[in-house]
Amino acid sequence: MKILIVEDEPGIQKFLKQGLEEEGFAIELAASGTQALDLVMEQEFDLILLDWMIPGLTGIEVCKRLRSQQKTMPIIFLTARDTLDDVIQGLKSGGSDYIKKPFHFEELLERIRVQLRPKGGELNMLQLGEIQMNLSTHQVFRNDEEIQLTQKEFALLEYLVRHKGVVCRRNRIIEHVWDIHFDYSTSVLDVFINSLRRKLGLEKSDDLIQTIRGIGYIAREK
Repeated sequence: MKILIVEDEPGIQKFLKQGLEEEGFAIELAASGTQALDLVMEQEFDLILLDWMIPGLTGIEVCKRLRSQQKTMPIIFLTARDTLDDVIQGLKSGGSDYIKKPFHFEELLERIRVQLRPKGGELNMLQLGEIQMNLSTHQVFRNDEEIQLTQKEFALLEYLVRHKGVVCRRNRIIEHVWDIHFDYSTSVLDVFINSLRRKLGLEKSDDLIQTIRGIGYIAREK
């Protein structure tokens, strides 16, 4: 999952980026409202963390413009503006949630997970055939046997399962699981796919994760 952090304070940027990357998210940074809008026009994001008081366009203006352009990703305000009127204004502008600074990272992380929950089905659970993913505990099971995955392997599997039935292009996978600066020409993605298949016990004849030659990969139900 790929998150855009819109924050002009370097210390907070660094804290959020490091913490969320350790949780397996791909992170992009913007320090102004204009830069944030430019990035959203160029790239796809699963969620935005948006400060209110940023240079140029305010967070409220950024949120309104994104919603007017039919951008539907969750937007969480993360700001020192803490009155009830501020909260209401943030939500009315199109915000999905509103967190006041200072905040606990664990609370922010849980609120992010709530916004990224799959629509329908059991909360925080994804399934592909006999493979189950618990997004809250970062556990993966196949036929009730737990599979130990690295953070990036988990993020890769999550992306494929969230988009099951859809061909996921290599560059899109890399952007969302790693970041936009990742070298597309490398074979690292293929290495991770092979490792994922091996750990999940997928045979060559198993079509749960298929290679679409020259394009990317697709997760399919049996």
